[in-house]
Amino acid sequence: MANNLRFQVVEEAFKKRALDVKVPSERPSEYFGKYVFNKEKMYRYLPKDVYDKMVDVMDNGARLDRSIADAVAAGMKQWALEMGVTHYTHWFQPLTEGTAEKHDAFVEHDGKGGMIEKFSGKLLVQQEPDASSFPNGGIRNTFEARGYSAWDPTSPVFIIDDTLCIPTIFIAYTGEALDYKAPLLRALHAVGKAACDVCQYFYDDVKKVQVNLGWEQEYFLVDEGLYSARPDLLMTGRTLMGHESAKNQQMDDHYFGTIPDRVQAFMKDLEIQALELAIPVKTRHNEVAPNQFELAPIFEECNLAVDHNMLLMSLMKKVARNHGFRVLLHEKPFDGINGSGKHQNWSLSASNGVLLHAPGKTPEENLRFVTFIVETLMAVYHHNGLLKASIMSATNAHRLGGNEAPPAIISSFLGTQLTELLNHIEQSDKNELFNLKGKQGMEIDIPQIPDLIVDNTDRNRTSPFAFTGNRFEFRAPGSSVNCASAMIALNAAMAEALISFKKRVDAKIAGGENQVSAILEVLKDDIKTCKPIRFDGNGYSEEWVKEAERRGLDINNSCPVIFEHYLDDSSVRMFEATKVMNRKELEARNEVKWETYVKTVQIEARVLGDLAMNHIIPVSTHYQSQLIKNVHGMKEVFGEEHANRLSARNLKLIEEIAERTERIEQLVEELTDARRMANRIDSIHQRAITYHDSVCPKMEAIRYEIDKLEMIVEDGLWTLPKYRELLFIR
Repeated sequence: MANNLRFQVVEEAFKKRALDVKVPSERPSEYFGKYVFNKEKMYRYLPKDVYDKMVDVMDNGARLDRSIADAVAAGMKQWALEMGVTHYTHWFQPLTEGTAEKHDAFVEHDGKGGMIEKFSGKLLVQQEPDASSFPNGGIRNTFEARGYSAWDPTSPVFIIDDTLCIPTIFIAYTGEALDYKAPLLRALHAVGKAACDVCQYFYDDVKKVQVNLGWEQEYFLVDEGLYSARPDLLMTGRTLMGHESAKNQQMDDHYFGTIPDRVQAFMKDLEIQALELAIPVKTRHNEVAPNQFELAPIFEECNLAVDHNMLLMSLMKKVARNHGFRVLLHEKPFDGINGSGKHQNWSLSASNGVLLHAPGKTPEENLRFVTFIVETLMAVYHHNGLLKASIMSATNAHRLGGNEAPPAIISSFLGTQLTELLNHIEQSDKNELFNLKGKQGMEIDIPQIPDLIVDNTDRNRTSPFAFTGNRFEFRAPGSSVNCASAMIALNAAMAEALISFKKRVDAKIAGGENQVSAILEVLKDDIKTCKPIRFDGNGYSEEWVKEAERRGLDINNSCPVIFEHYLDDSSVRMFEATKVMNRKELEARNEVKWETYVKTVQIEARVLGDLAMNHIIPVSTHYQSQLIKNVHGMKEVFGEEHANRLSARNLKLIEEIAERTERIEQLVEELTDARRMANRIDSIHQRAITYHDSVCPKMEAIRYEIDKLEMIVEDGLWTLPKYRELLFIR
């Protein structure tokens, strides 16, 4: 039965065909934002004075005037009802790496025995969801349920199915942030103000600086039937066992290859629905590993980009099921092949249209460019451990440092030209301005091919934080993470660096130096200070680990220990000085991170123990019994001496199965004991460390034995779909 069931599942998965996707007759630009209450909808549904005030809030950061809330709510309700909406919800991002929502209907008693559709400004601006059951790190007791969600007017309201979704922050009754959005907005405000102040050295017309974010979402697809037949995938999001397929990614034939028809249909459906929600998806392609793909949008303002990524991850799961797939957002769902990341392309742009991390055309503009590059490096250098903590998790720990993704050491790649420029400034005795070479032409000796324009930097895929011409690409974040986690740390650190830079420059100017000399003197000091973070070499090499340690960079790879950087004195000072988070909030978040780590590993360990004892050992011993029966039969036919020679291979397999199943039983028992001992530790911090040091190694040892048995046991008896079946969509 196990044999028939497994192969029935595989056969059904391979029989699936691409669904016909209903493509809108309009061009994408015509249905883009169809389900979003954007400025165009606001202009149609709001009074002119209310619209102007809302635009001022969204574009200029003006404080929301609560007196207009009723008018805004009335316009939203009218539009929503016309779109067939019946409910509304405050949509927020608690510390669960997902989103949360509680739906309420647009109904109230009319006082005459009937009901009316009603939605007030009060309901739009603020609600009181139960805060007791969300992760809070001790800020709230279980019996203290009150928490508040408050409307974020800078992120447009949107419609999902029959529900009006209102992006909100989520805070405790006592004011502490219980989500990602609140500290992100604070960090964006801090870096925007600090960058705007520094811009005054170079431009008189800059009134605002915006943070831009472009994320690249990697993911795996697996057939839904195969997914359901793997309890480990179902319960943990990754395969806890599985011998690698004879063919996986070693031929590099999947990367940028032809997209399978079923996947193309899924992508098309997903893109249409994403565009209708104003998520500006642009790029799609096959990634390195089989069944791995990538989707990326056009750059957006950071807060909106974070919301769109969270919305997209939810949408992906829904659309995939309609096409007979399951989306895997785990950073390492399959051992031995490429894991999934979420590169975050980060930059700053001024209100006068200047991209602050892009080279200019004049020496003065290039001084601005170097200023923002160097202060970014200062932020990354002083808080390299914190940045690593911001992207670390029990799931991403499987991906980082595996010679397929950036190493678990934060460094920055600049490229030859920029490196030489910074070295020149550092070593120069004169405070002189400089020019940068523009993009150079590359002649190709093929008549039909035009000259190529070569960027000022190459790309270094081993660098976690690489400069790519006009922005930095943070490559260490994992595919399942909320982008806000890294953006909170990076933008707060950048704000601190810029504030310090301006303070020191102003002090020199007050002492009599001219502005250019003052800026260059401070830049020289900072170039020397942050030099250890600059690394253009191979981040995968063992030599780099030793060199990084010598430079004073954090090289730790223990997830629970890495989280401690949130409570470093330098981290607490930085977060409090920029008013992004206070010590209480940081302590609470670390409690949540440690608890999440423990629960993730705990669930994996329990699932692995169950599969080992109830799937793997019974199947293996059943095959062992067949071999024993075969050996006895051989003796009856050929006699003992001759049969022993003929059955040598089977006897060896019988012995190996016995040894490996015995080791698995012993290891499962040790794993259970290790969990029990860890669970007795009161401190969640120490419990997390114990899970990392004691429980995880036992799981790896069990996996090793199971993967060996998979290659021994008859294929028809193995109950779980194998990698060769999971990894290739037909």
